[in-house]
Amino acid sequence: MIIINPEEFAKKVEGWIEAKSGTDIQSINVTELTSIANYFVIASGSSERQVKAIADNIEDEAKLLEIFPKGVEGQREGRWILLDYYDVIVHIFHEEERGLYNLEKLWEDGIVIR
Repeated sequence: MIIINPEEFAKKVEGWIEAKSGTDIQSINVTELTSIANYFVIASGSSERQVKAIADNIEDEAKLLEIFPKGVEGQREGRWILLDYYDVIVHIFHEEERGLYNLEKLWEDGIVIR
């Protein structure tokens, strides 16, 4: 297993999202706000198919580094997929869903790193 710190991993995730044309990527350091993670990476896709492709790409690339998610939610529906990598939690939203949940507002006291 390759050892990687949470901030480095969050930056890698951002690149993997960009590789599948994900949009509106935002990374938030929530270390001081919660014990569930250090970073949230949030992004959008324009269709269920794209949301799934983004999530699949993240899983595939992380697997190459021998990093595996603790949990994955929403894969079947493709409207909001959550990938839990312990210190980094990735939220991939369908564009229509993202505004409804507005995670950026919920975690606005975090430090935006992107």
